[in-house]
Amino acid sequence: MPEFHQLLNLPSISRRQAIKILGVSIAGGILGYSRFKKTQPTIAQKDSIALPYTLNNPKKVVVVGAGLAGLACAYELSQRGFAVTLLERAPQLGGKIASWPIQVGNQTFMMEHGFHGFFPQYYNLNRIIEELHIRDNFLSLKFYSVVLRNNTYEPEVFRPNHSAFPWNIVDLAIASPNRLRWGINLTKRQHWEVFREIGGFAIPDSFERLDQISVSDWVKGEFPQGLYDLYFLPFAKSSLNAPDSLSAGELMQFFHFYFFGNPEGLAFNGTREDMGSSLVQPIADAIIAKGGKIITGGVVSEVKWRDGKIDSLTYTTGDRHGSAPFWVNRHVSLGNTGEYFGAADEVYAVNPDKTEAISLTCTHQGCTVNQESDGRFYCPCHGAIYDQQGRVISGPTQQDLPRFKVLKYDTTRLQLIAQTNKPPKGRGDNRELKQEVSSHYSKMAASQLSVTYVTQSTISLAADYYIFATDVPGVKSLFSLSIGDVNRKVQQQIEKLAIADPFAVCRFWFDRDFPWEHSDFTSVSGYKLTDSITLYHRIQETYQQWHQQTGGSVVELHAYCYKEADFPTQSALLTTFEKELYEIVPELQNATLLHRELVNQKNFSGYPPGSYSDRPCTDSGVPNLQFAGDWVKMPFPCGLMERAVSSGLLAANDIIHQEGLQRRPLLSVNPKGIFTI
Repeated sequence: MPEFHQLLNLPSISRRQAIKILGVSIAGGILGYSRFKKTQPTIAQKDSIALPYTLNNPKKVVVVGAGLAGLACAYELSQRGFAVTLLERAPQLGGKIASWPIQVGNQTFMMEHGFHGFFPQYYNLNRIIEELHIRDNFLSLKFYSVVLRNNTYEPEVFRPNHSAFPWNIVDLAIASPNRLRWGINLTKRQHWEVFREIGGFAIPDSFERLDQISVSDWVKGEFPQGLYDLYFLPFAKSSLNAPDSLSAGELMQFFHFYFFGNPEGLAFNGTREDMGSSLVQPIADAIIAKGGKIITGGVVSEVKWRDGKIDSLTYTTGDRHGSAPFWVNRHVSLGNTGEYFGAADEVYAVNPDKTEAISLTCTHQGCTVNQESDGRFYCPCHGAIYDQQGRVISGPTQQDLPRFKVLKYDTTRLQLIAQTNKPPKGRGDNRELKQEVSSHYSKMAASQLSVTYVTQSTISLAADYYIFATDVPGVKSLFSLSIGDVNRKVQQQIEKLAIADPFAVCRFWFDRDFPWEHSDFTSVSGYKLTDSITLYHRIQETYQQWHQQTGGSVVELHAYCYKEADFPTQSALLTTFEKELYEIVPELQNATLLHRELVNQKNFSGYPPGSYSDRPCTDSGVPNLQFAGDWVKMPFPCGLMERAVSSGLLAANDIIHQEGLQRRPLLSVNPKGIFTI
């Protein structure tokens, strides 16, 4: 077997350097890193004495936001005897793992915000799965591939591995067909510093050293090119933050949690059905079984503060925009033919006299509609068409484009308030228009649909505790709606939170299958837009059944963090996704495209340089307010779904501890790397 330095393409090193490296290895062995014995999870939070488990006198809790963070928090508190109300703005639960029905031909499928992998080191999420007895809702994807464009490197394959750092590096080097191209040379000071950082992560030390610099700037100069191309770039983008706007400290946490501090390997599970059915609904059922209330379509319109605490909040139902004014910034890319504000799938067009604005978000599944030369709005995803006033003409939607009154206007932002919906007048006979629609969308039926109008109601909620578990735009909105004695320090922390570049997924249905030698979920690198490809007809059972019946395939492409200036419209996204799909899978060029679904959003948490110190914790500093979400500062390593779930459980523990109850033990990987000793 080759020597380790030969595997890494390293030159011979001096005796002094060898002794230094050997000393570090011995220290690692003392810490319990073993070649043959699996490292166990670390208990990140646990009470040292036995305390009561449930409340004797129920306390009321309102959780705002029903993504994974809010669901986890509401789940834990409901099991402990708290009277929980879970309030969600959207019509479905789950946030970024929500599911909703779509129609493809004569069959209904469940659509999602993109494939999510469930890793074995998601200890806290996996414990909830075990408690709910839903382990059978998941299946192993066995291995994970990274494929680079134009065969610049051989594909990398990751499998389960129960060896901790540094032995997992040794195993990877032995298995990697690219090991001689990593470019690591530990005789170079810069390379040694990189190796020390990735193997020496610790909170808060790593952030103190690296949080002020972006990943792009950190890897400039003497950085191992192969290491960057094969691992740093694809995995950095997997954090849903672009390297030029991601803190190097956050990337070190990401790498430590997913690889260098993780003894589980990189294989992971997927869901047998959509994530809403497989995970979200079972958690919701457990909350309801304990008397919890879940409200969907509830939009917070006001948060009242008194004496430095939250006194109550008010929400409305029947209109997803609510009745409260809100601000949107000028769109960074659109504007050549008009004035546009907002981002991703929440874009608004302002009329010439700046008195009104119309939402360009299709009321079917949220795609951004385009106004064409005839003045009508066309949805590029599913064929809905609206007239110049935003009234439904045809397609799968049943609601008009929402209209708004402009309250305040300046060159950089706009304050809007929703107008009361009124039935459209003079819709008339659309037979001629239907003929135009049929020619515009030859494969889509053009049928006139009625428009549904919902009466709005307003409800006030008062509770002992409040948890804000929304995404970043949501929590900023909650503070913009706050009145009274608001905690200004906390408000300023929230105002500093960043949002990452938009992400997008496009799912395609084809009339045939194709050969594929890589994993069913595969990272791809080197493309302008696409970062991963998922073969749904090989993973989820509904899609497998459709494949068996038709011989077709269902493929999803995901762009983790694209630049809006490069793809200002959803038409641009669709065109590029389709072009890159045919490059990744050339066999599909001769297939018939049966259907496609596009989802793009700009609401993922940003972790830019310099943001760590001001990032709020779950304990907000307000006695009756906790935060939960992947945007909070966590005291132990975690990432993505596990970060959201762990923050929700940590917020629940804050309240549980205040009430003198036994906190839930929270688990993580080893909190420190081997080189911290």
